Amino acid sequence: MVFLQTEKHTRRAFLRRTAQLAFTGAALPTALNLAAMGEAAAFNATDYKALVCVFLYGGSDYANSVVTYDNASYDLYSAIRGGGAGRTAGGVALAQSALSATLLQPTTALPGGRQYALHPAMTGLAGLFNSGAAAVQLNVGPLVVPLTRNDYRGSNRTLYPLPPKLFSHNDQQSVWQSSSPEGSKVGWGGHVGDLALSSNSNSLFTCVSVTGNAVFLSGDSALSYQVSTSGAVKIKSTASNVYNSSAVRDAIGQIAQQSRSHVLENEYNRVTQRAITSESALTAALAPFPATEAPFSSFPANNNLADQLKMVARMIAAQSSLGAKRQVFMVSMGGFDLHDNLVAQQAVLMGRLSEALTAFHDATVQLGVANKVTAFTASDFGRTLASNGDGSDHGWGSHHFLVGGAVKGQAFYGKAPPVSVGNSTSDAEDQWHVGQGRLLPSTSVDQYAATLANWFGVEGGEMAGILPNLKNFSGSQYPANLGFMA
Repeated sequence: MVFLQTEKHTRRAFLRRTAQLAFTGAALPTALNLAAMGEAAAFNATDYKALVCVFLYGGSDYANSVVTYDNASYDLYSAIRGGGAGRTAGGVALAQSALSATLLQPTTALPGGRQYALHPAMTGLAGLFNSGAAAVQLNVGPLVVPLTRNDYRGSNRTLYPLPPKLFSHNDQQSVWQSSSPEGSKVGWGGHVGDLALSSNSNSLFTCVSVTGNAVFLSGDSALSYQVSTSGAVKIKSTASNVYNSSAVRDAIGQIAQQSRSHVLENEYNRVTQRAITSESALTAALAPFPATEAPFSSFPANNNLADQLKMVARMIAAQSSLGAKRQVFMVSMGGFDLHDNLVAQQAVLMGRLSEALTAFHDATVQLGVANKVTAFTASDFGRTLASNGDGSDHGWGSHHFLVGGAVKGQAFYGKAPPVSVGNSTSDAEDQWHVGQGRLLPSTSVDQYAATLANWFGVEGGEMAGILPNLKNFSGSQYPANLGFMA
């Protein structure tokens, strides 16, 4: 639920409206110049920075990703998830002994002796954490306002509104990416891109997806430029011979790009021309950085997420040729909706995620840009701590990873939730659960995103136009900046 917010009706909204008015033919030079001047003033990047969203589609199981490890908490986890005697594996619980190699060793211990380990398949990411190049944000998820369990269970939705359509895959994917349910047309990554456009000499390469269409990268002005894992996507009929004839190919290319008197035909051809031009520019820029040469040759084989991140790393390597000072990328992997076969399938998924993020970070180190690139994970939602027999069901809050040289690593951020299914009506320690071990987020997506955006260069006055619910979070308990970025 998003209410009218007066602070959003500021320079950004005014500029958007004046630019829209320009299409009517009224005050054309003034409107466009105001928009250009405003965006340039809003974001003046002199260095390079990139944000990389790694979206885990399906709802990542938090309890077997960042696994509670200290004996007291582990025993609760094991009992809820069906573990065996002697802290062995059972049900959907992992054996405690299997977690010793991925035990996380923060520089500051968590309260109450709490300890966490990563899934046993995540040795690479555990190594990044313990070396200071990664951090964990605990229990983050969509919120409109801070909530307690009593607020959630109460009926006052005016004072305590809930995020729209909780536990729905499509809607919660959209809420994570845009603060609105399915059907939203603008995401917070795209809004950040709007501010960065004037910093890039070729604005088309500001927001880049290697995973197809997603609302996260759509801005008011910024476009989501889509590439494949092998590079720019070509228009086949203008890039390859047609009927084995280069003459036919050239003719089609000319027809597809020439100016037309009909406004819709002309716009279609203009977009086609832009696609052809950008494909040529990107292909040329990537040529000195082939995927078969170091540091890209060391990426894991048969790992699509790693292939996507390899393309991101190649584009980062080529950022000077692309004229980019600020870029927002999106990659993803699916398969996380594990109502069944959780133990076996999650081992594969967590292994690929860890391999891909580790290889990507290593590439940024070799390229000398590790402190200028930050990757972060997101997902539809967490899942239930309670097992449904062979898996877990849709949840809410979850734990997420941050990787990069600018991350204040080897640390946990947020509150470690008690290990509980949250069915008690009286236990105060159960306040962060809403039944079956679904976490009630103690940190909002808006806080998470604002911390990343602030590092990227977004100023406080611009945050309201990017993250509509951030105004509801303030003070020491719900800070707008979570502190995980240097």
